[in-house]
Amino acid sequence: MTEQQRGRRAIEVGPTGQTVAANIARLRERRALTTRQLSGELERAGRSIPASGITRMEKGERVVTADELVALAVIFGVSPSALLLPLKDAPTDVVEVTGAGEVSAEDAWDWADGLRPLSFSEGDEDTQMLEYDLYSRPSRRRRARHAPKFLTREAGQLLQELAKEGRSGLVVDPRLLQEDERKRQEQGGGSDG
Repeated sequence: MTEQQRGRRAIEVGPTGQTVAANIARLRERRALTTRQLSGELERAGRSIPASGITRMEKGERVVTADELVALAVIFGVSPSALLLPLKDAPTDVVEVTGAGEVSAEDAWDWADGLRPLSFSEGDEDTQMLEYDLYSRPSRRRRARHAPKFLTREAGQLLQELAKEGRSGLVVDPRLLQEDERKRQEQGGGSDG
């Protein structure tokens, strides 16, 4: 009897779920574990999944929860991203990411590794990188970036606001912001106020 026949709505496994399924099978086989052995490892890790559940995960017939994904990564000795993306990253490789569609595998891995946004929208990439670091990394884990020639007005304002709130994890020297504004004015950028 299927889940839908029992009155529960089946949750569709999307492209990332299918990748997770393939990676569970790949890593289980590389570790020379049977589904029963992996089930035992999961039980010891506090995640009870029968061998049949693991088989269904590997076939993409059962959704893997966030907690199960993390437990599997711990057991396999890999980062959770090793389960989320295909094991390829050549600049010409394309992968499908749920919510984003097809993207460069290299971009997907940089995103999964916390190096950059998956893609940039129209506008200021420096501000988008700054926001990405501020909102997706704890303050002590943010990477030092090569600073642009000068901060954009938006990036400078964002840094000032976050510094005032004590949330940026960065020290903002007001002289740097004043120097950036001066350079903008010299280049004809002016000031909005």
